[in-house]
Amino acid sequence: MTTTGMLKSVARIIGGVLALAMTGQYLSVPSAIGFIAVFGVAMLNGIVLVSFINELRVTRDLKLRDAVREGALLRLRPVLMTASVAILGLVPMLLSGGVGAETQRPLATVVVGGLLTSTALTLLILPVIYEWVESRLANYRLNQKEKS
Repeated sequence: MTTTGMLKSVARIIGGVLALAMTGQYLSVPSAIGFIAVFGVAMLNGIVLVSFINELRVTRDLKLRDAVREGALLRLRPVLMTASVAILGLVPMLLSGGVGAETQRPLATVVVGGLLTSTALTLLILPVIYEWVESRLANYRLNQKEKS
């Protein structure tokens, strides 16, 4: 697992656990299923962003910083739409009070909390970490080339 993948996993877990704690709910099987759903959506958002940045670097021959900046700006809307559709789709489950709400609410709580934190991380922190890691790799490759 990459550094960015580990950081995103931590953010998803923190968001889900904080959402459960803020609402006074406990970790249960439905909330654990919610974590699985959050991992999938958040991973998709990260892949969309990083693959587009890589594509910009190859097809447009942009410098690393320019590709990261442009990629983050151009993928802002798709990432926000993916997360907001999932969050808005779960609002009825969050607010439900009828039969079965005790199993639906923890799942929705975890997904909404996890998506809020992981989306923020994807849009704000992931581009910074990507640029840092890629620049370090480029420096390492350059040093290896000079040694040989």
